[in-house]
Amino acid sequence: MIALLGNTAATPGAIAPPEIDYLATLPMLVVAGTAVVSVVLEAFLPRGRRRTPQVVLSVVGLLAALGLLVWQWDAGDVVTASGSVAVDGVSRFLMAVVLVLAVVAVLLVGDRVQDETGFAPQASAVPGSPGEDGARRAGLEQTEVYPLLLFVVLGMLVFPAANDLLTMFVALEVLSLPLYLLCGFARRRRLLSQEAAVKYFLLGAFSSAFFLMGAAMLYGFSGSVALPEIAAAVRTNVGQDSLLLLGFGLLIIGLLFKVGAAPFHSWTPDVYQGAPTSITAFMAAATKVAAFGAMLRVLYVAFPDNPWAWQPVLWAVAVITMVLGTVVAVVQSDIKRVLAYSSVAHAGFILTGVLALSRDGLSGSMFYLAVYAVTTIGAFAALTLVRDAGGEATTIASWAGVGRRSPLFGAMFSLFLLALAGIPLTSGFVGKVAVFGAAIAGGATVLAVVGVVASAVAVVFYVRIIMSMYFTEPTADSAVVATPSAALTGILAVAAVATVVLGVVPSPLLDLAGTSGLFAL
Repeated sequence: MIALLGNTAATPGAIAPPEIDYLATLPMLVVAGTAVVSVVLEAFLPRGRRRTPQVVLSVVGLLAALGLLVWQWDAGDVVTASGSVAVDGVSRFLMAVVLVLAVVAVLLVGDRVQDETGFAPQASAVPGSPGEDGARRAGLEQTEVYPLLLFVVLGMLVFPAANDLLTMFVALEVLSLPLYLLCGFARRRRLLSQEAAVKYFLLGAFSSAFFLMGAAMLYGFSGSVALPEIAAAVRTNVGQDSLLLLGFGLLIIGLLFKVGAAPFHSWTPDVYQGAPTSITAFMAAATKVAAFGAMLRVLYVAFPDNPWAWQPVLWAVAVITMVLGTVVAVVQSDIKRVLAYSSVAHAGFILTGVLALSRDGLSGSMFYLAVYAVTTIGAFAALTLVRDAGGEATTIASWAGVGRRSPLFGAMFSLFLLALAGIPLTSGFVGKVAVFGAAIAGGATVLAVVGVVASAVAVVFYVRIIMSMYFTEPTADSAVVATPSAALTGILAVAAVATVVLGVVPSPLLDLAGTSGLFAL
């Protein structure tokens, strides 16, 4: 038997194992190894002793991966694993953003009072109550959140680096399936969490099916799932091939669902509202970064030479996304739903940069993703501090007078809202200038005009929250701001400082995005 196997391996035409550049993929491998060790800890440690080791392990593993990524930043473009993974400037930039967001998310989940975020069964416990202390002493936190979160991060690292559609699909499922579970972890606090998880799972399954069917049709068209080979087949194709057009359409639907673009956004408000707020913070920021990274790679690597086939459709999607996200956000009464529809509008803004089809559009979209992610995770982290008698308070009416009662919190949350609105001297303003300027230079002036008008209208619902915090008289039932811990204070301070600094001195990050805005072909 051994001899037969040896002869088979030596036979000409036998399948050779893929050559993998382990150094280039080491950040992904470190996160994968950390996730596996986290599962082992979850299996063997007593329930009451899991939380601290899980938090420490997760933070150390993610920081190690980030350090390795920075260490090999200038190592050059690497296409490895038989061409299925491309570690280039774009993927390194986006992976670094995801890893930073992941560290913040782990600290946020680990620091929060677990009954408030939904990771413990004491639904009635509020800060300072006996239920809260009992939850901590008994160690009833649902620490399964940490390995699930690490697997989500692993998928997010591979997703924008995937150089073929099969690897991209596997990465999509690796990041999606644990995220469906995480959205349902607040089930003992409110039934909305169960509804959010089910909706996200069902609609996510449909989007995955669209993506996979599109990949199959593109394989039928080109004979390959590798993005560069699909591009080569597109160049040699004469006329409009039905498999090409239909395959691209189905594929892009799956990606538009993940970025939360209209009309594939219907999951966004319900999931953002129902999921634990700490998970919503991570999902709102990091998922958009990873999904747009994959979309950029598909459009700029596989379909760079035939924008006539897909650009008009995506123009329409961008316009609908900006208009719908902005208009519907105006009538929302829950702050998490306001931020959800705001994220839909921001997906349209980023699409204007993507559709510029230029180096400036690519780097501008990357910069926008980074600053949007920092501002968003800061806003949701601040949201976890506002409480009323029933726990976490998210309705705009319950925030009456919060800014006057807690001036520092009010100023910080207002800063995040103004940055999302794109007010000058904030990072959001620079991001909008970057993508709208690239769109105008690329001939997409209409998109830029719609984006500017939508941004102006968006100020209405952001200012509405600020007015509730400062200009509405509080009542006995109005929410109050809980005292943040040192870790949460640090998260909010860093996010606020980054929002201001990147609005006043954006050049370092803009230059980094510009030098990183190249794909390995």
